[in-house]
Amino acid sequence: MTAERKICVGVFVGAHGVRGLVKLRSMTEDPHGIFSYKPLTDESGAPASAIKLKNVAGDCFVVSVEGIDNREAAQALRGVKLFALRSALPKTKKGEYYQADLIGLAARDAQGRDYGKVMAVHDYGAGVFFEIGRSRKDSFMLPFNDACVPDVDLKTGTVLIAPPEGWVDEKVCDPE
Repeated sequence: MTAERKICVGVFVGAHGVRGLVKLRSMTEDPHGIFSYKPLTDESGAPASAIKLKNVAGDCFVVSVEGIDNREAAQALRGVKLFALRSALPKTKKGEYYQADLIGLAARDAQGRDYGKVMAVHDYGAGVFFEIGRSRKDSFMLPFNDACVPDVDLKTGTVLIAPPEGWVDEKVCDPE
């Protein structure tokens, strides 16, 4: 896929204390990696203010953000996502993927039936699932494992899927 795609690597989750510190949740495999990816931007592509690690609190980092010096300003950052360019991230190994690279891939089975595309990648703690379909109305969830998704081909932009018998309403792969 494109090397200049932006990938979300973190999100501010709220204020920490009263002096403008902010809690930052990293979404990178190595949580500390977020501090090495440059430049970080917000969703619009505007450069993120300088961020300095101060401490760790649970599953978040406590950081100072340039220009933020009180609790209200820190709390206003809640929900702001931080992005890095895909080209700034480490190369993946065979069988490893960035979620952003998977979204949008065409989903077909071994017989060539078209199920739409990978609309989203979900991980609620019990394993990764693809949301596949043409729209949210006709989408279905499929476990991202070797049995249900035997092949991912980023070069051709496709995933080979093998939904278990009865898993998908046949109308999904035959939209007309």
